[in-house]
Amino acid sequence: MKRTTLSALAITTALSPFAAYAETEVQFWHAFTGRLGELVAAQVDEFNASQSDYKVVQSHKGNYSETLNAGIAAFRAQEQPHILMVFEVGTATMMSAKGATKPVFEVMAESGAEFNPDAYIGAVKGYYTTTDGDMLSLPFNSSTPVLWVNRDAFEAAGVDPDTDLSTWQSVGATLDALKAGGSSCPLVTAWQSWIHLENFSAYHDVPFASKDNGFAGLDTELMLNGEAQVAHLTAMGDWAKDGKFIYTGRRNEGGANFRAGECALFTESSAGYAGISSEAKFDFDVRPLPYWEGVGNGPQNTIIGGASLWVMEGHDSAEYKGVGEFLSFLSKSDIQASWHQNTGYLPITVAAGGVTRDAGFYEKNPGTDVAVIQMTANEPTANSKGLRLGSFDQIRGIIDEELEAIWAGDKTAQEAMDSAKARGDALLRRFESANR
Repeated sequence: MKRTTLSALAITTALSPFAAYAETEVQFWHAFTGRLGELVAAQVDEFNASQSDYKVVQSHKGNYSETLNAGIAAFRAQEQPHILMVFEVGTATMMSAKGATKPVFEVMAESGAEFNPDAYIGAVKGYYTTTDGDMLSLPFNSSTPVLWVNRDAFEAAGVDPDTDLSTWQSVGATLDALKAGGSSCPLVTAWQSWIHLENFSAYHDVPFASKDNGFAGLDTELMLNGEAQVAHLTAMGDWAKDGKFIYTGRRNEGGANFRAGECALFTESSAGYAGISSEAKFDFDVRPLPYWEGVGNGPQNTIIGGASLWVMEGHDSAEYKGVGEFLSFLSKSDIQASWHQNTGYLPITVAAGGVTRDAGFYEKNPGTDVAVIQMTANEPTANSKGLRLGSFDQIRGIIDEELEAIWAGDKTAQEAMDSAKARGDALLRRFESANR
C-alpha cells in the first residue's frame, strides 16, 4: 500500500505543471557590490520575471581580480558558472584559456536568441571581438575616462569654472591659477595607468604596444615609453612636485576626496556619475578628457574600462539557450538605457543611446552624454581599439610602481617608463611562450 501511494505520487508529480515546466538554472558570477550590485540584481529579477523557462542566479565573487580567479578555480574543479564577469584586462587571459570558454557569437547562434553584432557601439564591441569581428564576450559595464569639475572649488579659488579645459595646456594653466587661489587639491585622479597611459595613448592615436596593441599577435611589446607618453608624465610629475596634482592611490581612492569637495579637478571613469551625483554637495560638470594639442592625432577616441560577460564551457544546450536569452535581454534598448542612466556606464548599443537622448535624459543631466560622444566621434584606429595583452593585470601593477616613482620624484618619466617596458615585456614573453 505504501509503495502504491509513493508510485502514484511520483506519477502525479511528473505530470504536474511545475515538473513539466521546471526552470533551467543559469549561474552568473559578478564583481559588483553596493549600488551596482543592487542594479545587477534588479536586472536579473526582471529577466526572471519576464519568462518562466529560465532562472538566472547571480552571485558576487569579490572584486574583479577575485572574480576572475574564482572562475578559473571553479573551471578546474568542473564547477564553473555559466556566465563569468571578467574585467577588460583579463580579455587575453580568457582568450588563451583553451577549452574554458564558449564564444558569445556561437552561443547566440546556437541558442537562436536575438543578436545583431552591428547593434553594438564599435569602440565598445571592438575590445571583445576577433579581428574577423566575431564577438567573444558580451560587453556589460563599459566606461571611459572623463574630467570632473568641482565648480564651487573653482569659484572659491577665484577661477572661472567655465574656463576651457579641453587641452592639457589649458589644464596646466588652470592648475597654476587654482593653486595660487588657495586650492589644496587642484587635481586628483583615479586608475592612473588606465587613464594617463592606456587611454592617453588611444586618445592621441599613438601605440601603447606593438602589434596593434596586442590584437595582431602575442609577440607584442610595450611602447608606453614613447615621446608622447613621457612628455605627459613629465608634466604630471612637475604638477605633483608643485602640489598641483595630489596622488591618492592606484585605484579610485581619489574619488572620496573629490566627492567630499576637497579637489577641483578629477580624472575618473564616466561611471563615477552614480556616486558623484548622489554624494556631492557642490555643483559639478562633466567634461571630455583633455588632450595635448599638437600631439599625435588627438583627440581620437578613448577606450573602455569595466568588464564583459564570458560564457564558460561544460554545460548542456538547454542551459546555453537560457544564457543566450539572458544576454539578449541585457542588450535590449530599454534595459541598456536604464543601466546607462543609473550608473554612468556607456550604453553598449547605439539604440540605447538614442532611447536615452529621446527621453531627454542628456538635456536634463548635462554632461552625461560626454562619454558617449567621446567614444563615438571617430572610428577607432589600431591604436584606439583597445588593448589585448597577456598578464595585463600584473603589468598594470608594474606600471603603478613606476608611476609612483615619478610622482615621488625618485625617477624621471623616461627612466620609469623604460623600466616599465623592460619589466612588462618580460611578462609578455612568458605569456607568449606559455600560449604558443
